[in-house]
Formats: sequence, structure tokens, C-alpha cells
Amino acid sequence: MKAANKPIHAVTTWVRRQPPKVKAFLGVVTAMTALVLLRMIVHDHDNFFVAAEAVHALGISVLIYKLTKEKTCAGLSLKTQELTALFLAVRLYCSFVMEFDIHTLLDSATLVTTLWVIYMIRFKLKASYMEDKDNFPIYYVVIPCAVLSVLFHPSTRHHIINKVSWAFCVYLEAVSVLPQLRVMQNTKIVEPFTAHYVFALGIARFLSCAHWVLQVWDTRGRLLTALGYGFWPIMVLLSEVVQTFILADFCYYYVKSLMGGQLVLRLPSGVV
Repeated sequence: MKAANKPIHAVTTWVRRQPPKVKAFLGVVTAMTALVLLRMIVHDHDNFFVAAEAVHALGISVLIYKLTKEKTCAGLSLKTQELTALFLAVRLYCSFVMEFDIHTLLDSATLVTTLWVIYMIRFKLKASYMEDKDNFPIYYVVIPCAVLSVLFHPSTRHHIINKVSWAFCVYLEAVSVLPQLRVMQNTKIVEPFTAHYVFALGIARFLSCAHWVLQVWDTRGRLLTALGYGFWPIMVLLSEVVQTFILADFCYYYVKSLMGGQLVLRLPSGVV
């Protein structure tokens, strides 16, 4: 086992020593390589969206297990759960008034479980909630997302309130994990179930991003024009990319810790 880990350790050590620009370049190359491989392996790229929903549901299942069996919410961000509930509620409203499909049912189930998690943290397990570590101001993300949604929203024929609401939930979803990352940054040590949950979010968002990028690739950009005109199509794609890269650094250390046989994830300074 140690011999097998030596090449991995050598590679991770080399990557860690590189300057930020080189790390960014390596990250982009790795992401593009993964997209090319996924495009070759998976022919129906709509499956990526379904897979993203499934992985997200798996992450929530880990949260439910942690809260019910471990009887603690230590390391979890209540603010991230509240932001998640907010964008899911707005997205459900948009689904009902704009287009009702299977994703509406999936979002409904996710919203119910998220509200249950919020209830558990606020009331049942309040004693273990690390309120002093969960100190990311929510208005830092809500207000910019609201402003962006007014400036850049779909150019469809729907009512302006519905178009702005749709844009708001897209932008808010991209940054809703930031309070959770702040909690992990403050604690430096991430226990297994929280790490599994955040990693599941990272994988889900990568699959969702892969779905959009490959759809644009396959249609040679026609999908962007189908979404509307102006800046909105670019903002949708940018939001998908942003929410993937926000969690990329954490996912790297998660995999490294897992391959090293460590159950508790210890984050270096400045990771998240």
C-alpha cells in the first residue's frame, strides 16, 4: 500500500509546490481532460444532470445519517442550508409558473429534506451548532445575486418577476456553499460525514457543469442562443463553472486525504 501511494504522494507534493497560476492551469487541463473522457464514455449527456441530482441526494442522505445517528450538527453551516432552501424555493416557484417537469419533483424532495436539516440544526441539535464558526454574512451573497438577477436575466416572454426570480436562483445556487466553506476554514479539521457531504456537492456540481458545457459543445453554441440573447446565456454557463471551481480545491484535499487513509480531513491554511 505504501509503495502504491508513493507516486501519488510525489505528484501531490509537486502540485502543492507550484505557483497559483500553474495550479490554475493544471486544474483547467484536468477539467478539460475529464470532460473529453466523459463525452466519449457517456453518449446521452442528459444523464449527467440526472447523475448530479442523484449525487446531491446521496450527499443529503449522509447529512441525514449524521444528524440522526451521530446526534450532532458540528461542522455544518446553517447559513448554507438556509441559502439552499431559498434558491430551491425560488426555483420551485419558477418551475410551477414556467415549466413543470421531473426536476420539479426532485427539487421538491430536496427542499423538504433541506428544511428538515434546518429544523434539526436550529432546534433539536442547537447545542452542537458552531454558531461562532458559521460567521459568513448572508447578505454578502444574497444582495449581489439579487442585483445581478435584475441586470442579467432570461429574455423569454415570461413576466419580468419570473425571469428575475429564475436568474436569482441560478446565481444563488452557484455561491450557496460559501458559508459552509467558511466554517471549514475556521475549524481547519473536517469530520468524515461533513467532508463526504461537501465532496458530494462538488461532484454533483461538476456533473451539472459537464452537462451544460457538453451540451454547448455538441450544439456548437446553438444552446446558448436557445437560452436567449444578451449576457444571460454566458452568465448561466459562468455560474455553472464558478460553483464547480469553488469546491475544486476542497475536493482535491478530500481525495488526497482519502487515498492517504485519513478519516479526518485536515485543511491547510488558505484552502477554502
